[in-house]
Amino acid sequence: MQRFQNKAVIVTGAASGMGEATARRFSEEGAMVALIDRNEEGLRRLAADLPAERTLVHPTDVSDSRAVDAMVQAVVERFGRLDVIVNNAGVHAAGEPDGITDAQWRDVMNTDVDGVFYGCRAAIPHLAKTKGSIVNTASVSGTGGDWGMSPYNAAKGAVVNLTRALALDLGKKGIRVNAVCPSLTRTGMTEDMLKDKDLVAKFEERIPLGRVCEPREVAAVIAFLASDDASFVTGANMPVDGGVSASNGQPAQG
Repeated sequence: MQRFQNKAVIVTGAASGMGEATARRFSEEGAMVALIDRNEEGLRRLAADLPAERTLVHPTDVSDSRAVDAMVQAVVERFGRLDVIVNNAGVHAAGEPDGITDAQWRDVMNTDVDGVFYGCRAAIPHLAKTKGSIVNTASVSGTGGDWGMSPYNAAKGAVVNLTRALALDLGKKGIRVNAVCPSLTRTGMTEDMLKDKDLVAKFEERIPLGRVCEPREVAAVIAFLASDDASFVTGANMPVDGGVSASNGQPAQG
């Protein structure tokens, strides 16, 4: 399946986890892929596995709007176009609300909300030319609350509604905007959590499919939403949660 042959795709947060799996998926489907992350070493490691002629490594801090603008411009200069941007980069801060510092709050908001908006804004002129697509990584934590995750919940809730708003505003330009909402997924962000077998068992009790999500499973849904197979889908916040949202259970952080 080569749904993205000759198409240019940006994936932020590509150095690990869902971003890495997503970049691999797009590359496998023929895309020219720009790998974006603050972790240059992780990007170089991933790029070594991908076709050099179709891969661009561009270390970027997505919380810096000027850096994001420069990143998008560099991608267009390298590949001559932009068809898809996947705004996946994210961080989190855990703890009781009265223990969250200003710096922790701002770090989550700057990356998880501002970074998504900056990526979308910079990509719009180029996506309008290709009738392209935006896919944001939100979370089931953005559709309900979690204990001890208030900054992350607030940020992902913002991404959920930003996705809806952008879909309304950009439809007239032919740009589709969707998001994925994963539940607990096996990534670097959840590595410590997944070491706690009792905690994982409690999460799995709330997930109808009874297991943790794998990054490749999120990547597959992102690729679908970005593809022509989803040509009449926009404004969707797609659960990739093993049935958590269907059960009205407590969201499991993704």
